[in-house]
Amino acid sequence: MSETIFIGTDSGATTSKFAAVRENGEPVSIQVLQRPTNSQNGRDAVIAAWVSGIGEFLAQNHLQWPQVGGVGLAIPGPYERYGVLGKSANFPAGFAGWNVHQEYSAALARQAGHPVKLTVSNDGHCGGVAEARLARGDRKLSVLMLMPGSGLGSAYVDENGLPLIGQTLTAMESAHVAAPLHLFGLGGPPFPCGCGRNWGCVEAYTTISGLPYLLAEKLKKFPDHELAQSTAPVKEKVLSLRSRAQKGDALALEIFDFQAHALGFHVATLVTLLDPGVVVIGGGLMDHEATSPEFRERYLHIVRETAMPYLWPVQRNTLKIIPAVLGELSQAIGAALVALYQSRS
Repeated sequence: MSETIFIGTDSGATTSKFAAVRENGEPVSIQVLQRPTNSQNGRDAVIAAWVSGIGEFLAQNHLQWPQVGGVGLAIPGPYERYGVLGKSANFPAGFAGWNVHQEYSAALARQAGHPVKLTVSNDGHCGGVAEARLARGDRKLSVLMLMPGSGLGSAYVDENGLPLIGQTLTAMESAHVAAPLHLFGLGGPPFPCGCGRNWGCVEAYTTISGLPYLLAEKLKKFPDHELAQSTAPVKEKVLSLRSRAQKGDALALEIFDFQAHALGFHVATLVTLLDPGVVVIGGGLMDHEATSPEFRERYLHIVRETAMPYLWPVQRNTLKIIPAVLGELSQAIGAALVALYQSRS
């Protein structure tokens, strides 16, 4: 009898990624399959892209639709209710109110020829589930994961491997809690955040979304820097910072050191609240393809050193703060794992 597998679909507005796990939780493949989401073409185009992507993944790995025991979808919130998208900063405005669970389930059933159980989860939660499985090993530990990228993904995964989701499916939106601005050494009003809050969201100080404001602030100290004179678009300037930092650029290094400090304070806040056994730091700054070992260790060292003085003594002796290892695959594999875990309940 052929083995049963569980598929993970990780969808952003631009790109969707596909992965799968076996019944023992092991990934079917560690190769990233990603295809355009086609959200600019509407909801039907997105569903078609997901179903087509799964079919391509199955073919590449010599698998067939009858082997699919369930599908997990990792997709950014917020949600109006389970499986129904709210107004998102990532997807077109017309996607608000979309019952993605209903429509994707129907499309999967048509393609497979039988009902396929679908689970819908926050993409950040799914990334946490996948990384927690590796970080925990054979130990009973809870895991906190933070993923600074274009925004700040957050997840808290319990000892059984499932994420904290909350009553309205928005638990662990820690990116939008207020940062301890008095510890940051910056003047002026709080950096703005896309969520609309004006209290200084952590996300604005730790991710790409806040880099334009942080660059403008730090250029005051480096008035002769190339970027101060450049007429390039701001987006182009901030996206150059990571490679500049890895070449030793003082301005870029100071910016990422600042972000690491800010994330360290956030780690301390969340550890005080949640008391996890392990903290995993993911996102683009931990990407092995895009960053050097020296860059990653410098960043993690600052996160650790910033957080530790604010922890309880026992936490300082036991808490591990480690880098993520799955990179771009984490959310797709996590979605597949959630589908697997839900099939057992």
